[in-house]
Amino acid sequence: MKTFLKEIFEYTYTFNSKLIDSLLQSKDAIPEKSLVLINHTINAHEIWNSRIEKKDCKTQVWEMRPVINLKKINEVNFQNSIRIIDSFNLEERISYFNSKGEEFINIIRDMLFHVVNHSTYHRGQIATDSKLHGLAPLVTDYIFYKRDNL
Repeated sequence: MKTFLKEIFEYTYTFNSKLIDSLLQSKDAIPEKSLVLINHTINAHEIWNSRIEKKDCKTQVWEMRPVINLKKINEVNFQNSIRIIDSFNLEERISYFNSKGEEFINIIRDMLFHVVNHSTYHRGQIATDSKLHGLAPLVTDYIFYKRDNL
């Protein structure tokens, strides 16, 4: 399980990085919704890592940060997720509070999978938004990542 989780986090990191690069190259043509979604995706990853590690996180889920900063944050998120995979019992149940202050309990493995699934979902929304604005969407399907990384 740990090996597979590392692989899907590498996939998420790679395509989030490529998407950020693509947005940076678009400069003024970046659709506002895409900016909001990529920020949300990166912010949520940071927040979930903090929940698992029981660390205070000042980042807001819909906070807007300069796109240029997202590349480094994405890298830190990835490194933190790999450290979590290596050092935590993935079957452990932990309690945390969501952004509304509600308490929940989940298994770490499920929380980690949620981060990857959440990122994939929003990259798909960004691809749709790109098409709507006449931009070529970045193909970020997992199988394309695996074909290029065998």
